[in-house]
Amino acid sequence: MKFSILIAHYNNSLFFKDCFDSIIKQTYSNFEAIIIDDCSEESEKQTVKRLIANDKRFFFYENEYNEGVGYTKKKCADLATGDILGFVDPDDALVPEALEESIKAFKNKNIIAAYSQFYLCSYELIPQKLFANSKKVKNKQKGFLNLDFEVSHFFTFRKTEYEKTEKINEHLTSSVDQDLYLKLYDQGNFHFIKKGLYLYRIHKNGISQNKNKKENLYKNWHIVLYDTLKRRELKKIFNKHIDEIKDLPAYLYKKRNTLFFKIIRKIITLSHK
Repeated sequence: MKFSILIAHYNNSLFFKDCFDSIIKQTYSNFEAIIIDDCSEESEKQTVKRLIANDKRFFFYENEYNEGVGYTKKKCADLATGDILGFVDPDDALVPEALEESIKAFKNKNIIAAYSQFYLCSYELIPQKLFANSKKVKNKQKGFLNLDFEVSHFFTFRKTEYEKTEKINEHLTSSVDQDLYLKLYDQGNFHFIKKGLYLYRIHKNGISQNKNKKENLYKNWHIVLYDTLKRRELKKIFNKHIDEIKDLPAYLYKKRNTLFFKIIRKIITLSHK
């Protein structure tokens, strides 16, 4: 199976060398890397081009205008020619066996997507700890919304199944991965890889560390959750019509943090052990 590594790049050449080095060190060599630049500064683009110049598995494309991450990630998936696809952010990296371990999951034809644990890393990309919330989720549950980010990096998926979805919402400027996960979750079975395959760099320019980006994230996350509930034909949640809820992430977290739902979550967690 051919693997397509998808990278949406925007002014991240400072960190891209780590990303590039981790890709060329993969133990699974049948891959292509699709890089789409979203109108970075010229010096940034040239740095990336120089790094990938001698490896024919890397392909560099440019958006004519700055379109945002939703548009750019959708374009990455559209241009991919592999059987299995997976996004890697240009400021992050993969462990050497990431592709090989992911490909193994797809030997089971009933699996349409796989995801792993991931490491939270320092600015220097030194692993600090595994992200605590990554875990196996039950398939085919209408109420699953990935609110605790159980499904996250390293997320890989069959292109044939992706093509059956509405595809990534190109208008999103954040929460793009959540949009992708939930659309594919509605298509079929996920497989959890209990290994850390992805290195997630924590730095001040990341969404989770930037207040303005955080506010934008919640607005987009509301759109993703609303679209998911509509797609699943769920008109109400916690006995309130979804059209009456202005901030779905805040509403759902508030409801889930009642004593009753804490007990339910504890029972679910114990049942999965």
